[in-house]
Amino acid sequence: MLAELQIELARFRSAQVASGPVLSGTVVACDGGLIEVAGLALPIGSLGAIENDVGDEALAEVIGFRRGHSLMMLLGDTQLLRPSAKVRAVGSPGTVRVGDALLGRAVDGLGQPIDGGPPLDLTQKWPLSGKREAALERAPVREPFDCGVRAINAQATMGIGQRLGVIAGSGVGKSVLIDTVAGHAVADITVVALIGERAREVSDFVARHMTGVQRGRMVVVAVPADHAPNLRLRAAQYATAIAEHFRTQGKRVLLVLDSLTRVAHAARELALVLGEPGAARGYPPSALAAITRLVERAGNSATSGGAITGLYTVLADGDDTSDPVVDTARAILDGHVVLSRALAQRGHYPAIDIPASLSRVMDDLVTPDIAEAARNLRALIAAREDNRDLVMMGAYRTGSDPVLDRALAHSQQIDAFLMQARGEAVNLADSLSGLAALTQMTHGEAGHE
Repeated sequence: MLAELQIELARFRSAQVASGPVLSGTVVACDGGLIEVAGLALPIGSLGAIENDVGDEALAEVIGFRRGHSLMMLLGDTQLLRPSAKVRAVGSPGTVRVGDALLGRAVDGLGQPIDGGPPLDLTQKWPLSGKREAALERAPVREPFDCGVRAINAQATMGIGQRLGVIAGSGVGKSVLIDTVAGHAVADITVVALIGERAREVSDFVARHMTGVQRGRMVVVAVPADHAPNLRLRAAQYATAIAEHFRTQGKRVLLVLDSLTRVAHAARELALVLGEPGAARGYPPSALAAITRLVERAGNSATSGGAITGLYTVLADGDDTSDPVVDTARAILDGHVVLSRALAQRGHYPAIDIPASLSRVMDDLVTPDIAEAARNLRALIAAREDNRDLVMMGAYRTGSDPVLDRALAHSQQIDAFLMQARGEAVNLADSLSGLAALTQMTHGEAGHE
């Protein structure tokens, strides 16, 4: 107890006291979650504290302005808000606090601890929207990244600094897959952003991963689904800012964001509140642009030598892979892994649809022999899945298609190679050697015939 008090006293002594008058204003209107404040001219993204009837203050964020009034949205509930309530500016506009003290902690979108630990002593500032870099500042992806999942390592090999999407419908195993990657991937620091997920999943994730040696290299930023949309969007930006901060130190960071679709939903809610018309299936242009800005912040840095390897989950609503969010993500990402509900229903986990998944940088990361082996295995899987109904009905005659014959002859070995138990990790070297052995087996059978 005394040690914690000493830490707090030291933090108070080192804190910088703002000089000059405190900017303030008053609430003049509140409509559908949108609050108009007069007399407080703040940049978009700034925070303000609004008084309520019980003597507390509620944080709100500036999301626009109209006719000289600042338009704000609460980062919490609108209870006990009243007309002419006082609003004062807090914090530094457009910046967030970052630092090594975040390692091993779970925080919300404002950087406040949610793990029951002591307050964070964060002295460094970082722009919430990131620091835009020139295109040539992004070093190319040249080194493979070990994610711990055999099917991805072998068939859609990731690279350090790559941005990969995991596209799936609900209940297909997306959370289990990213859980495995977050727990077993090889990285200096792992930043996990749980945006718009169930509170129970956040609690379970923290309980599983924030223990032992692994805790000291992980940061969790979590905002469940029942929180305000601007707080959800802010959490995604904050997690990316934390990853950027560590990248400038030359660290190799794994950024896991679950899910990119929930971020788009939050951006859509904000845009609709501000009156922006919906375009693609109700998504305003700014909501889809928010995804692009967020994803483009990841990658390699030629200046510091650090890297942010991004893993973004994309929820395909109703298993519709032509959803605008899915299309936007697939176009900007460096590859995608598609999870199949049909495979999940057959008990095949991880339920990765190999023919529909790809890594755009794989050919630059593996040897030509491994790349050829991956293409051969992809062809076998595609032939088997395309003719599955024909085979199940007994309408296929052996010998009609040599590729399908090989796929059926080695179906059990292929499934055993692609399946992986929850919590199990398979490193990159073992994944590639297993792929080579499996390819030699199938081609050996073909040569024997």
